[in-house]
Amino acid sequence: MYAIVDIAGQQFKVEKDQKVYVHRLDAEEGKKVNFDRVLLIDDNGKVNIGAPAISGAQVSATVLEHLKGDKVIVFKKKRRKGYQKQNGHRQYLTEIQINEIKASGAKAAAAPKKEAAPKAEPAPKAEAPAKVDAPEAASTDLSSMTVAQLKEQAKEKGISGYTSMKKAELIEALS
Repeated sequence: MYAIVDIAGQQFKVEKDQKVYVHRLDAEEGKKVNFDRVLLIDDNGKVNIGAPAISGAQVSATVLEHLKGDKVIVFKKKRRKGYQKQNGHRQYLTEIQINEIKASGAKAAAAPKKEAAPKAEPAPKAEAPAKVDAPEAASTDLSSMTVAQLKEQAKEKGISGYTSMKKAELIEALS
């Protein structure tokens, strides 16, 4: 039996009695910690996958020790420029031992998903005849129209040179 668990922002494949090095945890040495964000559990071929996590599943572990990782040296250089920078750090780690993997709530995660009902849009169909019936009402308030709408009206009326006109010129030509 194994599980894929999210521990401190990283995903680990863990089994019972396995030792894992993770980013530093706040728990003291010797304390038990529980990880609720279990992404997958494989129980002898029976696989449970969470969406994104399995509800009720839990992995418990014991903190063995806090330590520092190996030294990592970061060296930057730009050739022929005399630029060299050397920096390094040691990552703070926690060694944990997995005690048990519980899959108690794996069946509750497979709940059926609700589907959204398709939305009907009768509003655009009602607006289309209104635009055709009232060209006089639209021509009275030209200043509230966009330039694209004004150019469309100029094209319908057969005004030449409307593509290079500004909004004020279009309003003047249409009125």
